[in-house]
Amino acid sequence: MASCTHQEEVKVPITAIWNFVSNIGNWAPLVPGYITHEVLSEKESTWSFKSDMGIIKKKIELKVDITSWQEPTKVTFQLTGLNEKFTGHGYFLASKGRNNTNLMTGALQITAEGMMAKVANSLLNTSLPEITAELTEAVALKLEQNYKEHAGV
Repeated sequence: MASCTHQEEVKVPITAIWNFVSNIGNWAPLVPGYITHEVLSEKESTWSFKSDMGIIKKKIELKVDITSWQEPTKVTFQLTGLNEKFTGHGYFLASKGRNNTNLMTGALQITAEGMMAKVANSLLNTSLPEITAELTEAVALKLEQNYKEHAGV
């Protein structure tokens, strides 16, 4: 099982973080290797992206289910592989920072299953920190841009 968290300082109110991450359509396109996503309902979507874990490069399709909205600070989700055998979960968490900033934490935990689980989990342990950091950084940057555009800052 691979697990990782990454934290970014953002110069937006916690409510702006919430408004962004509570809509899955805002952050799905920010996943590294993004190809497409489809929103099935308010709490369900499917994503396709290109995975590049060292020697393994492939298209991954997964289902994302929002399991909890804890306004205004936390969105929790489940991940289920559609074309690969893996499961996982994650969250985005907003918290008070220092000097007029707030913190946004992104977390992912993924476990590969099946015949190739040992190799896949080893690759996930190596690549998940980078994937988590890239996604969290992209979400932080995009939500700051959106806030500036809509707040006229």
